Amino acid sequence: MSLHLSTRLARKVGSMKIGIIGAGNIGGNLTRRLTALGHEVAVANSRGPQTLTALAEETGATPVTASEAAKGAQVVVVTVPLKAVPDLPDGFLDGAAEGAAVIDTGNYYPQQRDGRIAAIEEGLPESRWTEQQIGHPVIKAFNGTYAQDILDRGRPQGTPGRQALPVSGDDPAAKQTVRELIDELGFDTVDSGGLDDSWRQQPGTPVYGSQGDVDAIVKALSEASPERTAEWRA
Repeated sequence: MSLHLSTRLARKVGSMKIGIIGAGNIGGNLTRRLTALGHEVAVANSRGPQTLTALAEETGATPVTASEAAKGAQVVVVTVPLKAVPDLPDGFLDGAAEGAAVIDTGNYYPQQRDGRIAAIEEGLPESRWTEQQIGHPVIKAFNGTYAQDILDRGRPQGTPGRQALPVSGDDPAAKQTVRELIDELGFDTVDSGGLDDSWRQQPGTPVYGSQGDVDAIVKALSEASPERTAEWRA
């Protein structure tokens, strides 16, 4: 496995259109931070835009349906329970900007929430399964990050001990976009490989939930095992 480290990125992120599907802890806090950074955010949930009035008033984000969230978006964040991924609207990514980066923040919680998903139980990486369901390449990020950290732990580039997040995916351009966005949010990143390597950041691995810096994240990724422990199996 090759881990490509970055604490200095080539260019700063400009204002972008970002669609967020899922307004739970991760989706809500990303909405808060990304709007505060000047991005144009559309946010959706499973219950309809009328239930997002408070978040919209707090942040300035635009509440929309899941079918509308990706319209014109350069980045789309899919942050829904894994069991809900197959229920996302058909063609919900059709209106996204060309080359849009799609971030998957999801985790498989078979005992706690999602029930048994056979392909994942048989070894398919969780984000590869999500990619197959939505018919679009994804970048895996934020899946092992505490939601509160998104609000509280961002630091300027170069800060000693700056928290780092692992990022995996197959599309170099999309991955770079996501890494730059994470840098803007105040976190370093570690490229943890292609999506077939994304098991290294799934629940139960050393990096899951880590608040470590780049060196700590590299070490944790290198120590991961592909064997799913009993707690994380159906």
